[in-house]
Amino acid sequence: MPPPGGSEDTAVPGVGARSAANEVYRLPPPLFDARCKACWFVAGLVVLTLLSFWSLDLQWARFISLDALRKMGRFLGELLSPNTEAVFLKKLLPATLETLAMSAVGTLLAAVLGLLLALPASKTHAGDPARWRGATRLLLNALRSIPELVWAALLLIAAGLGPLAGTLALALHTSGVLGRLFAEAVENAPEGPAFALRLRGIGEGRVFCYATLPQVLPQLMSYTLYRWENNIRAAAVLGVVGAGGLGQMLAFHMGLFQMGETASVLAAMMALVSLVDACSYAARRLMAR
Repeated sequence: MPPPGGSEDTAVPGVGARSAANEVYRLPPPLFDARCKACWFVAGLVVLTLLSFWSLDLQWARFISLDALRKMGRFLGELLSPNTEAVFLKKLLPATLETLAMSAVGTLLAAVLGLLLALPASKTHAGDPARWRGATRLLLNALRSIPELVWAALLLIAAGLGPLAGTLALALHTSGVLGRLFAEAVENAPEGPAFALRLRGIGEGRVFCYATLPQVLPQLMSYTLYRWENNIRAAAVLGVVGAGGLGQMLAFHMGLFQMGETASVLAAMMALVSLVDACSYAARRLMAR
């Protein structure tokens, strides 16, 4: 019995259940709350976007004028008439294969180098000292912060004109991107299998090969295939600075305003991207089985 005076709380049937239900089915917060940090962040982004539009000299009236629309229509009409002559296609096929080879070799080199850099750039478990983590991540930041065009311009001095400079430029830039992605995947891998092997005294190299790598391999393959798609477009652009492939043909024919030949080069680029996309989809389906 409760003591006289009612100093002990009295349980009322159903009150606790209603309180728990109110806690579970809590009303959503208001759309904008002064204590909501995300709301202020979004509001700041909106303000910066509006200031960007205000600071730029965007001449929308000139862009949608009749003269501009007429010129764009004539340009698109010429661009939709690709050159399909056999003489030109014989030149286009080797350039297409060269671009495909540049992107494939560059991505392969980047995947190997990125994986080698991802290991010291990641902290695999709580007891891992990760002494080289900061320096390696700084190197990865430097590799991916320099665009492919700048890498190609620098490498053209040493390697000369041709696909070698473009391939190395793709490899260096993409290794910085893949190395960071690979390091994040390794750090986020479940620690259970690796922890079990460490308890048995297995070395870190075998732990990575038998526990961590099998878990993150599908993710690493997905990142690599996605970057291969990007590198096809980048390899085509690198030809503008003399790195060979479709980009060199694109720069040449666009400079002469030969829209038929330009359209054929762009069609070859789209065909390459579609091919790599189909290979990526098939590889993901195969790994998912």
